[in-house]
Amino acid sequence: MECLTVFTYHFRHSLSSTFYSEHRCCLVMSHTNATTITEFLLMGFPGLKPWYHGPVAALFFIVYLAIVSGNGLILVFVASERNLQKPAYLLFCNLAQSDIVFATATLPKAIARYWAEDKIVSFNACFLQMFIVHSMGSFNSFVLMIMALDRYVAICNPLRYHTLIKNSSILTLCCIAWLISTSLMIFIVMQAYSLSYCNSNKIFQCYCDHYRLTSIACDNNWRVQVTALGGAMAVLLCPLAFIIFSYISIIIAVMKIANLEGRYKTFSTCSPQLFIICLYYVPRCFNYLANNLGLTFGADTQIVLILFYSLFPPMVNPLIYCFRTKEIKKTLSRKFQIIKIRTAT
Repeated sequence: MECLTVFTYHFRHSLSSTFYSEHRCCLVMSHTNATTITEFLLMGFPGLKPWYHGPVAALFFIVYLAIVSGNGLILVFVASERNLQKPAYLLFCNLAQSDIVFATATLPKAIARYWAEDKIVSFNACFLQMFIVHSMGSFNSFVLMIMALDRYVAICNPLRYHTLIKNSSILTLCCIAWLISTSLMIFIVMQAYSLSYCNSNKIFQCYCDHYRLTSIACDNNWRVQVTALGGAMAVLLCPLAFIIFSYISIIIAVMKIANLEGRYKTFSTCSPQLFIICLYYVPRCFNYLANNLGLTFGADTQIVLILFYSLFPPMVNPLIYCFRTKEIKKTLSRKFQIIKIRTAT
């Protein structure tokens, strides 16, 4: 769940809202002047100078193209190659779909913010974006857990792998992951939507996220943030606990292999998924631990860190699939050879 892991650090700062209103109306300067928030302003990096807006927009545009083209290529590639339509690659495809949806929900608006100075996002659109952002983050966490399950069964119980891990079972687990993620986020977003917003309409982030949006609510929002924090911890830590357990079991099983080459070959089948898991969890855990250990960052640094662990994994995942997975490398090399033969003739 993107960005919700920063709640623990910020929570003690978010209990000072003392103004109440109905229908998102608030008192401004006096009890007779009321305004209604119908839109929010995405401020992005608060310390960024105007002459850097163009380069930042260009960088976001390049990242967006890389995410959509790379993950889209994976989807097309797996769909067109029957020999790749296996459980592990179906998981890759689900992860690619989630990455494309996340990037499309966030980056075009961030690009418009810095390219056209378009900061405005409507009230309902902001909550829709928040729902998509956190739903995709939650779903990714569950997919990584299913990836760990796939490798756990393949290495620790190989004789039952083809019985337990089938395309149908993987698709069922992914559907359950989609259902849990979206259902949880509907509940959390509706809680946030029910708050009154009047203190400010400025969101210091490149997209609408739960903490920054509920922090500017007029209501006493501690129940909403505690609920969101609990959901975030469940979505992140429960899959992470299973992932750690599964890879400890995998390492123990690999170490029992007498042949050193056999150990390397067996563990190498886990390396693409393990690298993806590290990209997803390590920066988040670092951010969580740093906040709880009192290591404070500036607003711009905090936003950069969040954007890094939100956008960097979707951008490099397709490269991991291509260069760290033997079957995809073989299929790609075969296709290139066919292309060379056709061009030569």
